Amino acid sequence: MSDKNNIVKVKSKRFAVRVINMYKYLCGEKREFVISKQVLRSGTSIGANIAESECAYSKSDFVYKLYTALKECNETKYWLELLYETDYIGEEMFNSMYSDCEEIRRILSASTKTVKDSAEK
Repeated sequence: MSDKNNIVKVKSKRFAVRVINMYKYLCGEKREFVISKQVLRSGTSIGANIAESECAYSKSDFVYKLYTALKECNETKYWLELLYETDYIGEEMFNSMYSDCEEIRRILSASTKTVKDSAEK
């Protein structure tokens, strides 16, 4: 499957780039190094797990990788909330990043359900 046909892969990579840029901003401008490192790890891990799922050795391994990406997505939302509630990022950045993360989460949630349901048939 090409990248342009795998929307969650494309969106998660774009999101990872945004997370990396936010991390650079937080370290450089806000001098925040702890939470920003957490959001960097979880936010870039979403796409990494999706990429790993493409080489899964079984359907259960594929589902496991997608579930891991889904869990990383939820963790990323948590770190974004903390960054916002502690005034490290503003409302506009928070809403934009959170919205993108939630969109990826919804796609992953639907994908894992579809794959799991088809495996049970």
